[in-house]
Parts: sequence; structure tokens; C-alpha cells
Amino acid sequence: MTKSLRTLVGGLWLLAFLSSCENDDRVLRDWTRQLRLREEATNIESSISQEGKLRARIKAPLMIKEAGDTVQMTFPQTLHCDFYNDSAQLESRLDARFGIYYENLNKVFLRDSVVVVTLKGDTLVSPELWWDQNTKLFYTDKYASYRSPGQQIVGGKGLEATQDLKRITFKSTTGLVNAPQAQ
Repeated sequence: MTKSLRTLVGGLWLLAFLSSCENDDRVLRDWTRQLRLREEATNIESSISQEGKLRARIKAPLMIKEAGDTVQMTFPQTLHCDFYNDSAQLESRLDARFGIYYENLNKVFLRDSVVVVTLKGDTLVSPELWWDQNTKLFYTDKYASYRSPGQQIVGGKGLEATQDLKRITFKSTTGLVNAPQAQ
């Protein structure tokens, strides 16, 4: 048999084989569906560390961990988090009614009554807030307000802040700020 004849016979055989196969929709769906592993845990207390240093401690009544393309941990019934500085000293606390930790991104999305309070009493409030574990920054494009002794600042279009609230950059701000007297 010549090479071209073998190719023709092979092609015809393959065509006959493929046309004789019937694909069951259920079998195809089972082969192509994405598998998501799911775990649930109650009364969670977890620590987040980076480079061997404690960064945060999380407490929540319920955590749902799902592993698919991205591993994520959802906290659907409130979340409390204590943030620590490089010396493992507590620097701020956070409370929210809902949160999702994206493990591969090292980011946490928080929503519904998000409040961050420092040990000095400085308070940041927003309906939605992101925390980036790598940069130790909070950010949002939603409404946010900040209060400290003598100051009340409202940002209509978001902010970026360090997790200790020592540096805060607002977008479209309004509010009252005590300024030093002119001499």
C-alpha cells in the first residue's frame, strides 16, 4: 500500500469510528464539569503569617472553604480580625458581617458593616473594604468615613489606608479636620 492510500484508509476508518460513537450528554457533562471541593468548619480561630511573622488572627462562627480554580474561604456569619505589626504587637481590629479570603491572591474582601478600630480609637467605617495581605493596605471604591479625636473625614468615592490607619488617602472627601492655629 502506498503512503497516500494508507492515509486515505486511516482517515476513512477514523471518520467511521467517530460517526459511530454516540455521546451521552450526561457523560460529557460529567467529564467537563469543574470540581469544587468544599469544607465547612465552625467556631474558627486562625492565624495568618507571612515570612514567619504573625500578621493577623481571625475568629468566625462559620467558615466555608472551597477549592476550585482559586482557593477561597468564605465567612458568611461575621468575621473578627486582629492585625499585628512586625513586632507582633496588636495594632488594629476589624469586624464585618461577611468576608472572603482569596488564598492565592492573599487578599480579603469584606462587606456589610465593616469597621476597623486602632488601639488609639481611630475608626474607619465602610460598607465594603479590601485588605491586601502583601501590602498591608485597606482599600475601597465605596463610601468610607474616618474618625479620630478632633477629626471626622468622609470619602465619597473610596480610600486607601495602611492597616494601622496611620496613613489614609481619601477620594472626594468632605468633613471636619482640626488645623493648627495660624501664628
